[in-house]
Amino acid sequence: MRRCLLGIIVGLIALPGASDAWWGGGHDLITLAAVRATPDDVPAFFREGERGVAHAVYDPDILKNRGVPLARGTEHGEHYLDKELLEGRPLPRTRYEFIQLCHELGAKPEKVGTFVYAVSEWTERLTVAFAEHRKWPDNPYVKSKCLIYAGILAHYSEDMCQPLHLTVHFDGKKQKDGTKPLKGIHEKIDAFPETFKMDPDKMAKGLKVVPIDSLMIEVIAQFERGFKLVDTAYALGDRFPKYGQKDWKKDDEVIAFANERTRESARFTASLFVTAWHNSSSIKLDGWLDRNKDMKDEK
Repeated sequence: MRRCLLGIIVGLIALPGASDAWWGGGHDLITLAAVRATPDDVPAFFREGERGVAHAVYDPDILKNRGVPLARGTEHGEHYLDKELLEGRPLPRTRYEFIQLCHELGAKPEKVGTFVYAVSEWTERLTVAFAEHRKWPDNPYVKSKCLIYAGILAHYSEDMCQPLHLTVHFDGKKQKDGTKPLKGIHEKIDAFPETFKMDPDKMAKGLKVVPIDSLMIEVIAQFERGFKLVDTAYALGDRFPKYGQKDWKKDDEVIAFANERTRESARFTASLFVTAWHNSSSIKLDGWLDRNKDMKDEK
């Protein structure tokens, strides 16, 4: 049974070739898979605008540009959370409770990382944007906003499914002598989608995508599940191919790990999209808000 399942997973991707990855191109592929995995009750404009979502998925990395130090300083910590620095304390439900916990631990929030909160907060921003679309379905600016918010959300949710974004050992485990065996492993994992020439349609096929009942509980649970795979990543690490490596010999366990993480990344992201759409039906917008005024002003 185990061999059969492994064979199915391995069959989802081709053998390695030239690539980019979960850096930029990988985010692009996973995001397309996530949008395509959404069910039919999600608005058609959203699936038709998959390229708009994939366009915006790059933005969180672009904002780490050294030319914009204020944005960079805030953005950097949104891409990871080092669980070990919490010293066994559970993650609080809100960002400001998390900041208070960091103060209690004598840790800097920006050093610990905050992307659990980035994921949940951007899901709720997308929820409100979808609520606006429900009220003003023909407004093109609202549609554009939905696609942009979804892309930004996708970046963080996809990062959460890369185990080395969840640990202080993000690129090799430092030894007592100061050496870091497996340094470069982070980049190898980031490169999986394009190293293995993953196809968004195959990545999306068969994914179970349903609304999440309790957003923050599930986001934290996803974080905890991903952290448990850190040791697995390091156990396989010296067998991971380098970006663009042509002499890599097929390794079924590595391929299965790559498929599982990228498909879970697409599933989790799609589930957040669906959750935002589902929850948007209960959002009550303020009476003063008239998004169609934009359209009236143009006339």
